[in-house]
Amino acid sequence: MIHDVLLGLGLMAVIEGLVLALAPLRFEDVLKAMAELNRDQRRTLGVVIVAVGVALVWVAKNWT
Repeated sequence: MIHDVLLGLGLMAVIEGLVLALAPLRFEDVLKAMAELNRDQRRTLGVVIVAVGVALVWVAKNWT
């Protein structure tokens, strides 16, 4: 279990680091666009991202 958590956190750090290293200006644009969303839109976006993440983890764990 802890192995999976550490693996997930490590992969997340790599992906976020790549975004910041390879496209810092685009990342700033995305942050500005997100700041313009209202609270409910940001909450909905967060729920959708969580759902996609859970689905990806489920597929990865059950893919045989």
